[in-house]
Amino acid sequence: MQQQSEKTILSVIVPVYKEAQNIKPFLERMEPILAEITPHYEILFCLDPSPDQTEAVIVQELERNDRLKLVVFSRRFGQPAATMAGILMCEGEACVVIDVDLQDPPALIKPMFDKLAEGYEVVYAKRRSRKGETLFKRFISYFGYKVISKLSEVEIPRNTGDFRIMSRRVIESLRKLNESHGFLRGLVAYVGFKQTYVEYDRDERFSGQGNYNRFTGSLKIGLNGIIGFSSKPLQLMSIAGALMAGFGFLLGFWYVLQKLLGFNLSPGLSTTILAITFFSGIQLLCLGLMGEYIGRIYDEVKRRPMYIVDKVIQKDKQ
Repeated sequence: MQQQSEKTILSVIVPVYKEAQNIKPFLERMEPILAEITPHYEILFCLDPSPDQTEAVIVQELERNDRLKLVVFSRRFGQPAATMAGILMCEGEACVVIDVDLQDPPALIKPMFDKLAEGYEVVYAKRRSRKGETLFKRFISYFGYKVISKLSEVEIPRNTGDFRIMSRRVIESLRKLNESHGFLRGLVAYVGFKQTYVEYDRDERFSGQGNYNRFTGSLKIGLNGIIGFSSKPLQLMSIAGALMAGFGFLLGFWYVLQKLLGFNLSPGLSTTILAITFFSGIQLLCLGLMGEYIGRIYDEVKRRPMYIVDKVIQKDKQ
């Protein structure tokens, strides 16, 4: 068993789902890097139940390395929930969040860890380039980050993912945030403290296909970033409503003016149809936006847990 005096220095959080082919290559690259940083590390695989052999492969690796731990959820809760579970369950003085597909290089953890010694509480990895992504997805990512940056009430770094290292101080601060929508980038930005970044070029997946749409990425996560950290869309909706009402008033005044001056009235049927269609579209858009906010209020007031753990598997340490 682990001795009482032995403290875990670094925890690595790895959310996984249908990644059986990537587990061993990931560990082959990760373990030497962690051993160079500290012998007192742990790797937490946070597994949404998978239809493939992901769990069996990880359990096999547990027999070889007692620094590995497997957390299996009762059903699929999604990557954000799995990531937050790993952060809240880890034992390290610092933790790293990284995907298993090797798009984010494990070698970058060493310079990120060194930054903590300089007094930083969070070091996130900022992407210079993205290999293996379609032009459309790059455009969506660029546009999404720009929108989030403009609308968010906290400064969420652009061109970043969940790949980052955080101190225990930040982990404990995240524990106090009881939100059911775990947009990690926004939550870490919200808690603040001294933060910096290191840049890198993102590689293609080592094997298999990602679990997000390869064209649009995770629109749900991006929407959480906007809705969860800003009320500006509601304010913009009010402004748009006022402008549309003003436009309708001017249009009505124009018709009255034509009638009083004896001019031929503008054609009515097509104008009416276009106006009704346009304003109906605006109303439905605004109602949809309000629905997104109300839906999140509904989720929060229920106070359901973000995840439910089925089992935790770990070999006794020698």
